[in-house]
Amino acid sequence: MAAFSTMVPLGTPAPDFSLRTIDGRAVARDDFAEAPALLVAFLCNHCPFVRHVEQVFGRLVGEFPDLAVVGICSNSPAIAPTDDADGLRSQVARTGWTFPYLVDVDQSVGRAYRAACTPDFFLYDARRKLAYRGAMDESTPGNRNPVTGGLLRHAIGLVLAGKPVPEPHRASMGCSIKWV
Repeated sequence: MAAFSTMVPLGTPAPDFSLRTIDGRAVARDDFAEAPALLVAFLCNHCPFVRHVEQVFGRLVGEFPDLAVVGICSNSPAIAPTDDADGLRSQVARTGWTFPYLVDVDQSVGRAYRAACTPDFFLYDARRKLAYRGAMDESTPGNRNPVTGGLLRHAIGLVLAGKPVPEPHRASMGCSIKWV
């Protein structure tokens, strides 16, 4: 079922996290303390909305070498079986993503960030205050708009330049997170 991002208030601090990657390595929010911006992307393998943007998303984040990026899957594999670690590894193989892909086994990080859907993007400035949340662009499966990454690319550029991202921000739309 399609859901929209919750549009957490700008300026909200980035919740702390410490999760394991799909290969078992521990990664924490503070591992990226020196980065000028942090993008936390709630993603998964099964969702057609994620699959619709995943190739462009991978290229887009590659355009910003100073940007810290983490992908987090908060879906329960009991509800979405292909969102288990093996499914996420196959997604990385398919997409070529190079950022850490984290598994939120107890779903506490997804809840702390108030993530609602996949994909759902949260961009934090150097002080780890929320600067942008919402959609990657105006494309969704079936609406015939091209996948450009334009909204997220623009936001990243502004945040890396130390500038605010003017509102309104477009809510992300995707599959609802599969909570247990």
